[in-house]
Amino acid sequence: MKVPFSWLKELVDIDVTAQELEEKLFSCGFEVEELIPLDAGISKVVVGKIVEMEPQEGTHLTKCVVDCGEYGHDIRISTGAANMKLGDCVPAALDGSTLPGGIRIKARKMQGVESNGMLCSGEELGLNDDLFPGSEVYGLLILPEDSVPGTDIAPVVGLDDYIFDISITANRPDCQSVLGIAREVAAILGKPLHMPAMDYNTVCDADEPISVKVEAPDLCPRYMAHYVRNIRMSESPRWMKRHLALCGLRSISNVVDITNHTLLEMGQPMHAFDLNKVAGRSITVRRAVEGEKITTLDEKEFTLNPNNLVICDAEKPVALAGIMGGANSGMDDNTTSLLFECATFARDSVRKTSRALGQNSDSSARYEKGVDRHSPELGLARALHLIQELDCGDITTLEYDLTDGRPLERKHIVTTPAKICGVLGITVPDQTMIDILKRLEFTVDVQADGSWDVSAPLYREDVESFPDLAEEVIREYGYDHIVPTFLNTAAVTNGGLNYEQKQQLKTKRLLAAQGFYEASTLAFYSNAEFDMLHIPAEDEARKAIRILNPISENLSVMRTLLAPSMLNVIVDNLKKGNAEGRLFEMAPVYLAKELPINEHPHERQTLCIGAFGPEEDFFTVKGALEGLAEGFDLTFTYQRETTSWLHPGISAAVYCNGKRLGVFGKLANEINAELEIAKEQKDSQNIYLGELDYEALMSCVEGELRYKPLSPYAAVKRDLALVCDEAVACGDIEETIKKASPLITEVKLFDIYRGANLGEGKKSMAFSLTLSDPAAEVSNEQVERTVKKVLGNLKFKLGIEIR
Repeated sequence: MKVPFSWLKELVDIDVTAQELEEKLFSCGFEVEELIPLDAGISKVVVGKIVEMEPQEGTHLTKCVVDCGEYGHDIRISTGAANMKLGDCVPAALDGSTLPGGIRIKARKMQGVESNGMLCSGEELGLNDDLFPGSEVYGLLILPEDSVPGTDIAPVVGLDDYIFDISITANRPDCQSVLGIAREVAAILGKPLHMPAMDYNTVCDADEPISVKVEAPDLCPRYMAHYVRNIRMSESPRWMKRHLALCGLRSISNVVDITNHTLLEMGQPMHAFDLNKVAGRSITVRRAVEGEKITTLDEKEFTLNPNNLVICDAEKPVALAGIMGGANSGMDDNTTSLLFECATFARDSVRKTSRALGQNSDSSARYEKGVDRHSPELGLARALHLIQELDCGDITTLEYDLTDGRPLERKHIVTTPAKICGVLGITVPDQTMIDILKRLEFTVDVQADGSWDVSAPLYREDVESFPDLAEEVIREYGYDHIVPTFLNTAAVTNGGLNYEQKQQLKTKRLLAAQGFYEASTLAFYSNAEFDMLHIPAEDEARKAIRILNPISENLSVMRTLLAPSMLNVIVDNLKKGNAEGRLFEMAPVYLAKELPINEHPHERQTLCIGAFGPEEDFFTVKGALEGLAEGFDLTFTYQRETTSWLHPGISAAVYCNGKRLGVFGKLANEINAELEIAKEQKDSQNIYLGELDYEALMSCVEGELRYKPLSPYAAVKRDLALVCDEAVACGDIEETIKKASPLITEVKLFDIYRGANLGEGKKSMAFSLTLSDPAAEVSNEQVERTVKKVLGNLKFKLGIEIR
């Protein structure tokens, strides 16, 4: 937001330079993005008085002798302008001067005659008529007769000013105006604030009745309107033109300028309806009807729906509430009567309509951050004062003030000095805090028990409790008073990673070693993600925590599974031509403890892996899990389990020490068919997903791994070919074999055979057994006894025969 330094001086007796004020604003929480001097780029341009002038023979030029005071009383300059006369004072850019845009002026010959500078127009100084009268005249800028030759041009034409470009944070909508910043400046400097005049007198009654009503008080909590007759359009005074020009607006007419000036000065957007164009002299604030159309003042047509708030007459919409007026109700040269409006509109309503329609304005920018319910009262009073001061019309007695029924009263916060200081971590003297709060227009009533009853100004809707008061105190008291201290639970450490961080890093490195790349996704998605994975309505995963004010509907719930996010990443890669890949993500999921939710969710660390590509299969993911288990010296077992989003015949649940860790497998065919990818990709792609409870996985790890020396004795290997029923799982066989003897250190399946000679419903599975003893060689007798015991256990427990 742009705030002129000279305008601030009209409201506060500022006794510091613009640069010093910039630093002070920074120190109390207002980021001045840029301090813009109006005379930027201008140097060595002074007032010159024309004391001699004669036509330059054979050219269109005029040779002038210019009195520039201390720079010289007889400087010769040629000019092509024709609007000056002897004795005029004009801007003179002397030899070596600069003009806006980096233009350098040097002495040179013009048509054979030496010219020691240039006489300037207003445009060449970056001026227009609103900033200084006569600046847009074709020719030289004629200065006041009493201008002193040799004086720097900046103060003469009003360029000795600065513009503060201030970034206003979303929690301080009250500072979206010159008055709002002036309040802060007054508090910083300890100076009184000179409020703009807001008094006015009604001079006549309404000639005809007007109807004003609000049908959507939830979106328009306050709507004020005042009828003004006998409108007299004319030019605005110079001071108002300058105010507008410094903020980047051009003057249009006195009445239009008043609405713009009120927006800039008071921060209150306002609009004026031409009552000659308002059907039925009726104004209604309501939700739009589906399909209604409106053409705004910038000649853009929009089709509306019930999500849009509009202001209508008896027949049609005449304004988009909080954004822009309609072209069918704007002022023109024939306007004779106006209804001035000032209102408070719900910020989310204005924001959503503005974004949905792609229509923005200065008004919508302020409403999106918030306009309090007290501002319409101040804005309307200021506008009516200006109507009377500039004699733009006759103010009638007809006024409307429609509210949602809530009382307009100051917020009260009961607190103690100790609570405020407790937030700051330092002790601020009580009287200092009281003085600061009073400078910021809070009231402090000290109670008998030592507590404070603090009431916030009506325009400070952001203040809710004592931490907000602490913020107000410290930004005025000075952040440099804060002494760095440790938190109560802090401790000095040697740095580095803790145990949990090391385990996470190890997990990521184990997966990266197997060709997996880490993915990172947002912690939010929508209920549509659950539908995408065909998760049943009664599933616990659907008990997701909904965001009260989501960025969009696509990011409206906190995730309870990582699999949907991983699948979306895979689909995005496929759409972009990445036909294969291996990905993993380690991140928390957010599980509600109970519904309705009344406490913080459990953030469970979760590991999700995904593999896709024509060459990937079930054993890609299983191999990754086995590598993970081996890295942590764990043993995983697998069981068949049905999961809605995985193929029922190509999926399994993962267990460790009897704990269920998660599931993995191929994406269900019906889900794969619904993915928004090309048909040939669906036919050729293999997508595999797995999701593990990382916390459960880590609970199976028995501390950090310790070094184990390798056995100096050779291991013995034996192969066994076994015949079993099709229903017998490989994991059950491996587990039975390992339990037969401590000498068995490794069991690997290396072949599966099915044939008619085995019998119906039978299969042959071949395993390689590794036997070793770190203390001695394994004898043939030990091997034979171990194999015999293995076969006996297999036959007894699983009914398996050796082939």
